[in-house]
Amino acid sequence: MAYRGDISCRWAAKVPADARCRPTRRVRASDRETGRGVDVLELAVLGLLLERPLHGYELRKQLSQRLGLFWSVSFGSLYPTLARLERRGDVEKLAPADRGSRRKQAYQVTEQGRARFLELLEEGSRGTDDERFRLRLAFFRHLGPESRLRHLERRREVLAERLDERERSLAHAESTGTDAYTLSLLRHGVRTTAHDLAWLDDLLAAERTGFTPTDPHP
Repeated sequence: MAYRGDISCRWAAKVPADARCRPTRRVRASDRETGRGVDVLELAVLGLLLERPLHGYELRKQLSQRLGLFWSVSFGSLYPTLARLERRGDVEKLAPADRGSRRKQAYQVTEQGRARFLELLEEGSRGTDDERFRLRLAFFRHLGPESRLRHLERRREVLAERLDERERSLAHAESTGTDAYTLSLLRHGVRTTAHDLAWLDDLLAAERTGFTPTDPHP
């Protein structure tokens, strides 16, 4: 599996695994062989098609523009996913208004696909997968208040544990004469995790009071 990300990850071999930077993952066709990324891509596709019918090119563009902070998708992954969803009855092709039209084929979500989307969105996880959490958050408006709160609380537990681990890793590195570059990377990991935790606390506070979340921690 090839990753596209910050080149600094290449020289972080001495950094504890939990504190290393996490490069942006590119979903590839080979993911289908192991099951990795399949449910994530299905969730993204169904969520976007719930908003309006899209053809493959438009869908890939939306995946990149709206969810591109998380990963990008090749046509080699997207079209097999659409075909699989169509075989299962989760999406269907829209008949073109003009039968002689050569316009690209658009897809729309079926009622079964809507149910599948909600199932994937609700799917229990402890929140350890950063990618799945971010994608789920992008579609949070489709969940009820109690479900949103439950997912946020799980995620907070994970981030609190991660921050504790990174702080301990940093303290150990500082006490053992670790080089300045590795220390800088470890400190960056502590700061970014603390920032993420503060952001999540804001989301939780907004959810508990019923207000629309804001972003005071850009």
